[in-house]
Amino acid sequence: MTTASPALIDRVPIIEDTLDAFRGAIAGDLTAYRGHVYRVFNFCRALAPGVPDGDDKIALAGAFHDLSLWSDHTVDYLSPSARRLRAHLERDGRLAWSAELERMVLWHHKLTPYRGEDATLVEAFRQADLVDLSFGWVGFGLPAAFVREVQAAFPAVGFHRRVMQLVGAWAVTHPLRPFPMMRL
Repeated sequence: MTTASPALIDRVPIIEDTLDAFRGAIAGDLTAYRGHVYRVFNFCRALAPGVPDGDDKIALAGAFHDLSLWSDHTVDYLSPSARRLRAHLERDGRLAWSAELERMVLWHHKLTPYRGEDATLVEAFRQADLVDLSFGWVGFGLPAAFVREVQAAFPAVGFHRRVMQLVGAWAVTHPLRPFPMMRL
């Protein structure tokens, strides 16, 4: 199955505002994380077109999904990232979105397809993150030209290497639970 690709979006106020609020925590990794968020955002939009409020939901989940790697200094970051997202939604008056967006964050490293509640957007988000983490080798039907366009617009600038450094340092100090973010 080939998925049609939408026009690339290179600036989303929700993403910019969220990342700006955490600029101090993300520090030197801000450009790398920003690129990852935009790559996932664009891939997810292409994988789940036409979802009501989809762009805003994807932008919020994208901005928060790995955030606690930096804000909470932990590789066990899924729950803290989901809590930060929920607090943001509550302040923003969008608490009705909380369950769906928290699932997007909590299940984005699931090793098998997500088939639970809100599966359309949760699974598309999981796939989009994997498209980025695999450098596009896993494409889920996205046109290769679109993947390359997104990658060119938002270069990785060391994102994958930095995540591996953080995970590697964690694994050394937590040998019994080296990859706490992975889900079955």
